[in-house]
Amino acid sequence: MFKFFANIFGYVLNFIYGIVNNYGVAIILFTIILKLVMLPISIKQQKTMKKSAKIQGQVKEIQEKYKNDPTRMNQEVMDLYKKENMSPFSGCLSSILQIILVISMFYLVSSPLTYMKHVDGDLINQYSQELQETEGNTNYREIGIIRMKSSEDERVNINMNFLGLNLSAVPSQNYKDWNVFIIPVLYVATSFLSTRMTANMNRPQKNKEKVTISEDTKDLVKKDEDNFDMMEEMNKNMMIMMPLMTVSIALIAPLGLALYWLVNNIFMLGERVIINKICKTGEE
Repeated sequence: MFKFFANIFGYVLNFIYGIVNNYGVAIILFTIILKLVMLPISIKQQKTMKKSAKIQGQVKEIQEKYKNDPTRMNQEVMDLYKKENMSPFSGCLSSILQIILVISMFYLVSSPLTYMKHVDGDLINQYSQELQETEGNTNYREIGIIRMKSSEDERVNINMNFLGLNLSAVPSQNYKDWNVFIIPVLYVATSFLSTRMTANMNRPQKNKEKVTISEDTKDLVKKDEDNFDMMEEMNKNMMIMMPLMTVSIALIAPLGLALYWLVNNIFMLGERVIINKICKTGEE
């Protein structure tokens, strides 16, 4: 499945590269196009997150009212979700799509000759043998082929020079060159900003819906909230785990992948501000 999406993304990226003749610029334009395609899903996800925060007060009221009848309480909460046209698992789709994008893009930037340039496999194997004889085993044979043969064979030539950075470089393999950490560090910074922004956008909604709960039922309500707030918990966990996972991958993957994530984060920050304003306007 990941290779399928990597192949599709590769055709789009190669088309853009044919116009701009620069791998970095092509990745930026590809990211913009992908963000526009995913915009309806992003809007729906943010609306769902805000709606989930908004109805927590009603959920607490139900939990307090039916604390002695767990079956009725569960049914009432599920009815509330249905009434609001929500699902406790609606956040799963966005999380799954994010994972698909992460892994598919890793395939794409790791093997650009296969998925982007669609170079014949026999030629890749031939050059791989030559690469192994001169440099030994390498984690990214196609990146090595581009570095070794791009000046000799146009079929495997990709211009990976972007603002003085070599997007084929792998941070973990070039740790003595501080330049390879510029993009990953910027990615970490924008990930932090994105996480903080999302938390701040949702916090006011929660504070508006406070319900007084008796002391003897606080523990029960907290336990039940953990059960029925799976969607929000998943979103929170994803906001923490996704940056950690992607940073780990970015350190062992060619810089082209980190550039994609960085550009994606930058546009995500602007996207969330705009969508949040749209949601607020719709509520007024």
